[in-house]
Amino acid sequence: MKIAILSTAPRCYSTLRLRQAASERGHEVKVLNTLRFSIGLEEGTPELYYRSKVLSEYDAVLPRIGASITYFGTAVVRQFEQMDVYTPNTAAGIVNSRDKLRSLQILSRHDIGIPQTAFVRDRKDVLPAIELVGGAPVIIKILEGTQGVGVILAETTKVAEAIIETLQTAKQNVLVQRFVKESKGRDIRAFVVGDQVVAAMRRVAQGDEFRSNVHRGGRAEPVELDEAYQRVAIRSAQIMGLRVAGVDMLEGAHGPQVMEVNSSPGLEGIEGATGLDVAGAVIEFIADRVDFPEIDLRQRLTVSKGYGVADIVIPDGSHIVGKTIAESGLREREIAVLNLHRGTNVISNPKASRVLEAGDKLLCYGKLEEMRELVPAKQRRKRKIKAVKLDPELLEHLEDER
Repeated sequence: MKIAILSTAPRCYSTLRLRQAASERGHEVKVLNTLRFSIGLEEGTPELYYRSKVLSEYDAVLPRIGASITYFGTAVVRQFEQMDVYTPNTAAGIVNSRDKLRSLQILSRHDIGIPQTAFVRDRKDVLPAIELVGGAPVIIKILEGTQGVGVILAETTKVAEAIIETLQTAKQNVLVQRFVKESKGRDIRAFVVGDQVVAAMRRVAQGDEFRSNVHRGGRAEPVELDEAYQRVAIRSAQIMGLRVAGVDMLEGAHGPQVMEVNSSPGLEGIEGATGLDVAGAVIEFIADRVDFPEIDLRQRLTVSKGYGVADIVIPDGSHIVGKTIAESGLREREIAVLNLHRGTNVISNPKASRVLEAGDKLLCYGKLEEMRELVPAKQRRKRKIKAVKLDPELLEHLEDER
């Protein structure tokens, strides 16, 4: 197998380890500077050039895209995808995970624990947002910070307001996030490859530092994750569209709280803490999947007029509840069930004998008109109403605004 590693830092630990792991397994591997690519576009023949020459053929590409080159780097990855070169992390997945707000928006619609978060622009909305997430102390984050940079703990409401206003003046978009006190300056990094956690470590902040990142002096130690933490880590990576990811979680009072899903997780800290060959696990996964690249179904399956892909949720009282897929009449209506989501489980290519239950979500391909009849009218989603107790400082501020 011929693998390309996209990296602007060929001598960094992670790149060197991935290259070594690939070579040890008999693969041909090249480290290519992401910024030296150019993209050629013409009818029917997407092309990539490297150092002004047509790129030779590769079986797989492993992106290591830094935050500062996200736009160009994901354009290169996207071109590899159009050329049917396998990548464990798609361009869309990298973009989804790189923006903290975007990633939390995506995770929030799933059964994934996340710290309560607010995003505001208007100065008048800052103090209500702080109260919305539980009041001070709060965590303030810039949207595209990495390695703990741009993450600030504000102990009081006045300090939080001043920090947010300063960052907004500097044209930085910021998140206000609940401070998970019970995590006590600790977090967990789960390294996900495919559908399993191949290694995990707990990072512990040192001294008065609340950020546990190893780059900020945090101590790393190996940890065995229970099933709940593993399940959340794997689902978070998959929801983002990543097959290789570092999922950062806080140990909340009610279970794991996902802070971030990293599309280019470092290897030095987790291999050093656990002694495991994480780089080898990544290369072996790519080798197993190179013959079966990810396919964008909505892009590939909508070429026939009147056909497409749709998610169909089976409501209570549906006439197909309690019937098998074969008995449901879907196949007679030219509707194929590709995936069945039930709770936290995903059943791919479900058997005709699978009995359907209320609440099942079916990923289907077929005639759009036939599927439209199965989609129930949208109902207004019930909102969770929370009683927010405003502190005297906020009430005084609101009176002043009047």
